[in-house]
Formats: sequence, C-alpha cells, structure tokens
Amino acid sequence: MVEQHLPDVVLLDVMMPVLDGFEVCRRIKANPKTAHVPVVMVTALNDTASRIQGLQAGADDFLSKPANDMILYARVRSLARLKTMMDEWRLRVGTGEGIGMPPNHGGDPEAEGPPAHLLLVQAPGPAAARARGVLEGEGHRTTMVGSGAEALAVSATEGVDIIVIGIAAASEDGLRLCSQLRSQPRTRHVPIIMIVEESEMGRLAKALDIGISDYLVKPVDGNELIARVRTQVRRWRYQNLLRDHVAAGLSLAMVDGLTGVYNRRYLADHLARSLEQAKGDRQMLSVALFDIDHFKTINDSFGHGAGDEVLKAVVQRAAVNLRAADMVARYGGEEFVVVMPRTDDAGGMLVAERIRQRIAAEPIAVGGKSGGITVTVSIGVAGTLGDDTPESLLNAADTAMYRAKNGGRNRVEQARIETEPRRAAV
Repeated sequence: MVEQHLPDVVLLDVMMPVLDGFEVCRRIKANPKTAHVPVVMVTALNDTASRIQGLQAGADDFLSKPANDMILYARVRSLARLKTMMDEWRLRVGTGEGIGMPPNHGGDPEAEGPPAHLLLVQAPGPAAARARGVLEGEGHRTTMVGSGAEALAVSATEGVDIIVIGIAAASEDGLRLCSQLRSQPRTRHVPIIMIVEESEMGRLAKALDIGISDYLVKPVDGNELIARVRTQVRRWRYQNLLRDHVAAGLSLAMVDGLTGVYNRRYLADHLARSLEQAKGDRQMLSVALFDIDHFKTINDSFGHGAGDEVLKAVVQRAAVNLRAADMVARYGGEEFVVVMPRTDDAGGMLVAERIRQRIAAEPIAVGGKSGGITVTVSIGVAGTLGDDTPESLLNAADTAMYRAKNGGRNRVEQARIETEPRRAAV
C-alpha cells in the first residue's frame, strides 16, 4: 500500500504478525520509490534498545504508547511539511530529466560521506561534554557554543550540516533561537535536533511547528543521539544531492539569465507535472500570475538598464514570501508565475497579497534615479484540484490579473469560475 499510494506519513506499529514493524520500515526505506516517505513508529515498546532499533531501521521517529496526542499531531505536521518539500525537489529533478537533462547520477545518498559539521548549542557542563564526546566519537566535527548569539554567528559564517540545541540553551529561549535559525537563508533548511525535558512537551510541540527536524528527551542516550544524527545527516545530504542536480542541470538551459528564476520552458513542464501530482493526491494547487504595472513607462523614462534592475528586485522581493516547495518562473517580459503546491484558494490569495505588499512597500533603488522607483504589481490567482490543463489554469490567472489591472492596478484578484474575455491593459 505504501508503494501504491505514496502516503505523506506512515504511522507504523512494531508488534505485528508475519512481518514486524522493523522489517516493514527497512523495506520502505530500501525501496527508492518510497525511501523518502517519513515513518513514525507508534508502539507499546518503550525501552531505549527498541527505540534505537527502530531509528536504525530508518524510522523518522519512535513514539511509545500511549502517545502524547499533541506531540503526535505536531510530529505528523512536521514530517508532512518535510515530505512536501522533498516531493517538490524530486519533481524538479523529474522535470529536468523530462526536458533533456541527464538522469540523477550524482551519487548514492545512503553512501558514507565526509564527516558532518555539527553545531552543538548547549550550556557548558557535564551533559554538553558527554554529547560532544559522543558526536566526535562518530567522527563528526563538532563546534560547541553556549548561547544563541554565538550559534547565529557561527551558522552565518560556517557551513553547518546539523544543529543540536537544548531547548533552554544557556537560559535563553530556544524556541526563539530556532525561529531565528529558520529565518536565515543559510540555515533555513539545515536539520535542527532539539534536546528537551520530559516536562517540556508543550514547548516541544511549538518547536516542531516552528520547523525543528527531530528531538531527544533527557536523559540523552548516546546511541539514540548517534542514530538520530545519522538519520538527519543522511536526509540533509539527499536534499543537497537533489538541489545540486537541479542547479547544475538547469542553470544554463532552464533559468532566466537576467532574474535567476526558471524560464517559461521549464514552467510548462513543471506545471504539467504539478497538476498530475495534485490530481493524484486530491490536493489543491494554486498559481499566481503577476505583472509589473506601467513597466513600459519605467523603460521609457529611465532606460532599459533601470528596467532590468526593477525586474531583478521584484523577483527577489517576491521570493522572500515563498516556501521551499513553491516555484517562481518568468512567464515573459515583465510577467511572472508562482506555482504553489498544496495551497487552496485562500492560501494562494494570502501569498499573493504578501507579494504585492512587499513589492510596493518601498522604492527600488536604480542607478540615476534619486530616491528609487516606486513599483507595484497586479496579480491574478487561480486554484485547481488538478483537473485543469496548464493552459487553462494560466489563462484563468491571466484573466484575473487583467481584472486587477483594469480595476486600478496594485491589486490581487481571484479567478472566477466563469471567466470574462481578456481586456487590454498595460
């Protein structure tokens, strides 16, 4: 059933007839088609040895019955978000191969790589020393800091593969630190493992929603720490493998040379694949098509060089408001498309409104224009469960975008079920 349906998360018992959960998990992770599907073992077994056995079999988490509902729900949400991001990267690899890129032969994500660089954020003391000793005993290069400020400084200047953090982190707010790490470009996707007290389950649920990758409950067992770190290192390297493959294959043929986002050729294939996935999952997909208002006037008044600077700045501001799973492409001229998987109509409108506000918030600095140029965009949003074609979905968003133009510009409009003829606007 896992291979047939490719679920977002598998909740797996251990004690089952014929085939136990450990073996099921091993087979799921050994199958290239299902290896990226997160597995949470939920079982009556609560000893450390069973937990480590489950993690070594490839489980992403191991919860003992009776499971804490708050933690279970938060964990499922966390892993479902991770699965969405991984699906998007796998989809981009498939899109590239579908339009002529070489297959992904960049390496085996299960193979042993060079030692990982771990950042350990923990108040100095015996517990921190033991954790560092365990990690370095596995060959990992470990940098230990005792404050959130030090952690932000190290992670901003050095390449970090995994961050292990105590939730108190030297009496500082570990949740705030996690949020700050997730807001920094260099650490946005770096796995974070949090060490918590048994009494901190409420804060742990918040930490999972913020975006931590895994956690351990004190007292920390060294073998469990090793197993969880190994899982996160393997996943991190697999993500990087996919990203590197996409970047290497698309940097020339599929990326717009001026703005650095995907071009129209890539968009066509990617959107078709995204619609197939949305239809199979019965999950909404939304697209936003936006156009820079009065762009011809900018070119005529300040020159095409200024126009190019505006295009690049607009894309950069739009990208700030997108998730890792979202994709932005240049549709043509001053028009851009954002593809948002698993996003309903309300979510698509919310993202589009944030993009509109961010672009209009302050003038764009260009050479030769004191004070910069105030730029606005008009945006049309359309959603589907995958039953549309790429052309019909983009046409619906385009019609809504022109309604925004004709309604005064610097607006966001939702596509209507019955679309009206497109009327010219510039």
